[in-house]
Amino acid sequence: MGAKILIAEDEPNIVASLEFLLQSKHYEICVARNGAEALELIERFRPDLVLLDVMMPLRNGFDVCRTIRGNPELKGLKIVMLSARGRDEEQAQGLALGADAYVTKPFSTQELLAKVGELLPEAP
Repeated sequence: MGAKILIAEDEPNIVASLEFLLQSKHYEICVARNGAEALELIERFRPDLVLLDVMMPLRNGFDVCRTIRGNPELKGLKIVMLSARGRDEEQAQGLALGADAYVTKPFSTQELLAKVGELLPEAP
C-alpha cells in the first residue's frame, strides 16, 4: 500500500468516488463521516494527508484544521480542504488555518489526484 489518506466527508457519493479513485492509485484509505470522528481517526490511523470537508456534522473542517495545526505531533500532516463554499473569504480562512490546499466542489477528480500527488511526492 501507498501513503495513508483520511477522507473526512459526510456526503456518501463523494466518499465512494474518492475512495475508489484513491484506492486505485494504491493509497491506503480511512473514512470519517464527521469532524469529531476525523480527529479520532487521525490519532489512530496516522494519515499522511487528510481530504477535509468544510461543512460536516459535530465539528466543521475549519475547526478540525485548527485542531490539527495546534498539535505539534501532526506538523507534517498535509490537509486539503474540500468545500462547496468557494468564496475567496472561505478559501483564505482555510489556508490561514494551515490547510495546504483548498479545492472547491464540484471538483475534477483528476485535478484532485494531481494535488494529492504534489503534496505526497515521496509517498511509499
